[in-house]
Amino acid sequence: MRYMIIVRATPDSEAGVMPQESLLGAMATYHEALAKAGVLLDANGLHPSSKGWRVQYDQGQRKIVDGPFADTKELIAGYTMIQVRSREEAMQWALRFPEPFPGQPCAVEVRQVFELDEFGPSEGVERYRRIPGNGQ
Repeated sequence: MRYMIIVRATPDSEAGVMPQESLLGAMATYHEALAKAGVLLDANGLHPSSKGWRVQYDQGQRKIVDGPFADTKELIAGYTMIQVRSREEAMQWALRFPEPFPGQPCAVEVRQVFELDEFGPSEGVERYRRIPGNGQ
């Protein structure tokens, strides 16, 4: 089972404020523990939405909309991908996640990643399995 631990953005992360050394150290310790346990797949922080864009779809048309995006509670500041044996194990790792923005209200969200087997057999699923690097 794969899970993504999503770090929600704050006004500071959207302003490009870099984490303090103490947080970087705590995050390194946490991710070292994940790696030692053999459950770490990937982890990174994200630049503010002012450096990003969205592709909006409307009636078959695509449009690029440049950031920044106003509502920080809908934005992501970083993520950690883990692969564990159970939902409970994912919860235990999530509870150990360092407080991302000490002194500020913040949240991490944990979401299970779909596995191809959950979709049932189909040609599209089989094509996806053959793609190198698809994470399955």
